[in-house]
Amino acid sequence: MTASDTLAAANDLLMPTYAPMSIVPSHGQGSMIVDVDGREFVDLGAGIAVTALGHHPAELTAALVDQASKLWHVSNVFTNEAAVGLAKRLTDLTFADRVFLSNSGAEANEAALKLARRHAFNNGYTDKIGIVALHGAFHGRTLFTVSVGGTESYKEGFGPALEGISHVTPNNIDELVAAVNDQTCAVIVEPVQGEGGVYPLDVEFLQAAREACDRHGALLIFDEVQTGAGRTGTLYAYEQLGVVPDVLTSAKGLGGGIPIGATLAAGPAAEALTRATHGTTFGGNPLACAVAAAVLDAVATPEMMANVRARSEQLIGRLNHLAASTGVFEQVRGMGLLVGAVMGPKYTGRAKDLQIAGLEAGVVTLVAGANVLRFAPALNVTEAELDAGLDRLAVAIEQLVAS
Repeated sequence: MTASDTLAAANDLLMPTYAPMSIVPSHGQGSMIVDVDGREFVDLGAGIAVTALGHHPAELTAALVDQASKLWHVSNVFTNEAAVGLAKRLTDLTFADRVFLSNSGAEANEAALKLARRHAFNNGYTDKIGIVALHGAFHGRTLFTVSVGGTESYKEGFGPALEGISHVTPNNIDELVAAVNDQTCAVIVEPVQGEGGVYPLDVEFLQAAREACDRHGALLIFDEVQTGAGRTGTLYAYEQLGVVPDVLTSAKGLGGGIPIGATLAAGPAAEALTRATHGTTFGGNPLACAVAAAVLDAVATPEMMANVRARSEQLIGRLNHLAASTGVFEQVRGMGLLVGAVMGPKYTGRAKDLQIAGLEAGVVTLVAGANVLRFAPALNVTEAELDAGLDRLAVAIEQLVAS
């Protein structure tokens, strides 16, 4: 089918929860994708920071085929070697003592939030249910994670929101300290807010969150669904920030395109979810775990992290040059290969227009709200691939300026 045929069928058959772009990808290799009509695109979005090693990477394909020839699924009635191996890898590479495996970032965050309330309950604090989150935060689309998220439009029509949840302004230490009290069981933050505009949190703010949690016996949760699995230049962003959480969530790039989520915890928090308190039928399935282990083998290396940092400098440098020469952007911000370009005053609210123009010029980008063009390319994107994508973006910017 052509792209128009597929889009028409999707419009008739799928629930209209999304507004898909005008192309329909067919296949890809590395940071290049080809649509069903044969057009080629440089992919600087990586499926919203998911295809961490690009499209059709040989090492992930090999892991997938090898595991598929053995065992796909056993449910939580059994454990399996791939799940145990992945958990061992994650605990060896991080602060964590234990891992809960699920299928997505929303599920990883759901588990983390339930863990926080259960941790307080297990310690005799039945009224310690408060969760402090940030305005502009995004933690998933379940009822719990939408309630904790900081975007009101995502909650509309799904009320009432869960009780005990409050929100403070990102990087406002005074608001944060005032919001955390003895009834707070957790503070949850994204080190870099993704959907909230690729907005990095200050180290001082994160330190204040750590101190407030320690003072009131609350857990500090880092949502690293988007910043994790090497995207910021270390395996997880907390490693660069000098602040260690009690609980960390991971997904997206962890599976390289195969659905998986992980909730990591240390110390007493790692013992909070006991038998029958939480579960998932598909979580920890051997197929996803084998692929995720292969992702970690490829990503958790000095060479890959060096590429992330080098390509980050390249990306930010070129975006800053485009900002200076065209005025389309007024600020470039982010960490590693999670970068946001904030639209300039004359182009406020037109990030989607530029994304569409970019697609017409042959480059895939993302948006983070109406005013930020977001970039999250594969961690192994090459210098040449990134330059090619940015060359095409420059063409799109010319079109936007002329419109």
